Amino acid sequence: MTQAPEIPEATRRRHDREIVALAVPAFGALVAEPLFVMADSAIVGHLGTAQLAGLGVASALLTTAVSVFVFLAYATTAAVARRVGAGDRPGAIRQGMDGIWLALLLGIAVIAVVLPLAPGIVDLFGASTTAAPYATTYLRISSLGIPAMLMVLAATGVLRGLQDTRTPLYVAVGGFIANAVLNVGLVYGAGLGIAGSAWGTVIAQCAMATVYLTVVVRGARRHGASLRPDAAGIRASAQAGVPLLVRTLSLRAILMIATAVAARLGDADIAAHQITLSLWSLLAFALDAIAIAGQAIIGRYLGAADTEGARAACRRMVQWGIATGVALGLLVVAARPLFLPLFTSDPVVKDAALPALLMVALSQPICGIVFVLDGVLMGAGDGPYLAGAMLATLAVFVPAALLVPAFGGGLTALWAAMTLMMTVRMATLWWRSRSGRWLVTGATR
Repeated sequence: MTQAPEIPEATRRRHDREIVALAVPAFGALVAEPLFVMADSAIVGHLGTAQLAGLGVASALLTTAVSVFVFLAYATTAAVARRVGAGDRPGAIRQGMDGIWLALLLGIAVIAVVLPLAPGIVDLFGASTTAAPYATTYLRISSLGIPAMLMVLAATGVLRGLQDTRTPLYVAVGGFIANAVLNVGLVYGAGLGIAGSAWGTVIAQCAMATVYLTVVVRGARRHGASLRPDAAGIRASAQAGVPLLVRTLSLRAILMIATAVAARLGDADIAAHQITLSLWSLLAFALDAIAIAGQAIIGRYLGAADTEGARAACRRMVQWGIATGVALGLLVVAARPLFLPLFTSDPVVKDAALPALLMVALSQPICGIVFVLDGVLMGAGDGPYLAGAMLATLAVFVPAALLVPAFGGGLTALWAAMTLMMTVRMATLWWRSRSGRWLVTGATR
């Protein structure tokens, strides 16, 4: 961020209201998403260990596949928000429809790959002979809902760009409830077993997509926006998403490498790593909610050619990120003795996790800055820089992580490497925000 005078109190309060209004519902929607898998696990778990193991493999594959396409939400949010800021609401909805059409096409392509290759994919991920049939069944059926899942991502981006994070919250909560009810009814009431759980998820995701499409279609008709697929618009949405796809894949690679290194450290360390990573991911929801607000707010300011407003909003959101990170870090330190018994009673695992959790706590203010600036630059449509910065971060992290077992380091050293990774991300994002090169105005970047 470039040097600027202190933000006036009235402006700061206005930014605070905007951030809260967008971030709080976004946080609720983010938390609701993993509850789908938790509900499925709780219901399928009573069928038997093999069924639960099969669900674990299949749901991990589905979650990974869908998370790779999260750029559908991010890129759509930024593009739609720019149009809103420029006063072109019909164009904003038209832009959003391009993203939804792209999501549908990508979803169909994924189905075409997963359906015939499901058994091989399950075997590749090491499912046991008893769990593999259940994993294959769940994966094949659930893959039919992937187009709906991706359309939900894109439509969520449309509404966020329109400065609406409440509707996604309502849809996410409704989807979770429908998923739970359908799972119970189909798994036990209809006696379909794990297949019933998969069908329940597919139906719930399709219902969510239908609700989103209804909202978007009504908005399109109200503003006279076309609903037909536009090849040029779909191509532009795909091009905007490619850099964010590179960024996401780089981040997934970092997490996978960290888990692989932890596995080499021993059973206790990998168990402690999974506990630590689960907490780190949970804390990320709170910080990601501010980032989502940043995507929507920054896109709108730049669309309106208000660079000073964008700078001021960026500074205020960074302050929010730091404050939230400090609060979360203190919470982790205070709750460590209470948190660990929820996951393990093994004293060796606890001893490995305690110092790693301290590293997580210390890194939270850094994470707060990273998440916020990541959202700001996404809102600015600065995807190519984000992709390059994430590749550079990956290049720093890989040798640092691989040196941990080579030099006899433990889990704490691995999480020190994770903190180094977040520090490198903070440095690259901070430099970009200070340069002002992301402040590109107009209805399109």
